[in-house]
Amino acid sequence: MQPSRTYPIGMTVTVGVVANPASGRDIRRLVTSASVFDNAEKANMIVRLMTGLGAAGVTRVLMMPTAASIVANVERRLRGGAGDLLPRLDYLDMPVEESAADTVLATRLLRAAGVAGIAVLGGDGTHRLVARHCGDVPLLALSTGTNNAFPRMGETTVGGLAFGLACSGRVPPEVACVRHPALAVDRGGRRDHEYALVDVAVSADPFVGSRAIWRPEEIGEICVSRADPAAVGLSAVAGLLGPAGVGVHVRLAPVESAGTVLTVALAPGLAVPVGVRSFSLLRPGDEVPLAPGEGCIALDGEREIERRAGERFAVRLVEGPRTVEVPAVMRYAAAHGLLRAGTEVVCP
Repeated sequence: MQPSRTYPIGMTVTVGVVANPASGRDIRRLVTSASVFDNAEKANMIVRLMTGLGAAGVTRVLMMPTAASIVANVERRLRGGAGDLLPRLDYLDMPVEESAADTVLATRLLRAAGVAGIAVLGGDGTHRLVARHCGDVPLLALSTGTNNAFPRMGETTVGGLAFGLACSGRVPPEVACVRHPALAVDRGGRRDHEYALVDVAVSADPFVGSRAIWRPEEIGEICVSRADPAAVGLSAVAGLLGPAGVGVHVRLAPVESAGTVLTVALAPGLAVPVGVRSFSLLRPGDEVPLAPGEGCIALDGEREIERRAGERFAVRLVEGPRTVEVPAVMRYAAAHGLLRAGTEVVCP
């Protein structure tokens, strides 16, 4: 027996889905023990997500058109039958370039379509792009990347249930959603030149190249939006130094000359010593001028900006996206019987 739906009859609840076919394939999977998410598994995750969404009251999913291998696998699974509660699946009418531009355009179109929320399947970089363009639309962060600090691993069916309960209004937004901090990167005094969800790092490497960074000896300083000692990546450096959950600015040093040396999990299967020269807390509105010099600036673990000598950059802690917190939603659902049907069960 299915739990009864409590939303008004005829109400349409639409959520968006952005699935990055390229996530989980950067160079770190070749030099570490990082997992690889192939497109067949991403298709499985989308179907599991839709199962949870439908059971929670979502009637329509509007998805970014993506790699043929993902779409074909999703459609094949849907034709195989996935239950009466599955929402209708439609695709955005948009060109596909198979680049980051797809994610940006899809996010803007989903926001314009008035979706109740956007589920994102990708790594930190994908979530960064969606978060920058989604406005106040809440996100469900689903990890399919190589080295993620923002989206965390979790069962997608449960994520769909929680996201559906939040997007259909059955769980109050003040319970379901949390506002995350982010980092704005200003260039030459121009505000909001770039944006990062978790960390900004200054690399001595002069070229973007393969983008991913994992060698601490190449990094001069980092800013993180929230320190997390349990994370994998640069936010763990800050987490092992300062209070968890706050912004931190860290200046690194060669291990042989550092005053403090930390052992940090910089990538899956990669725990290395990281030398620290100094650190300070980063509060909302604080502006941290980055040390001058040539090299690259990495956003959320990937080199994005090549800078020349004399160029000025600064980082600020700013307000980031709203995300649906799955454990909080499911605790609320349990306490209020949102997924319960039939005779009451009484605890003896």
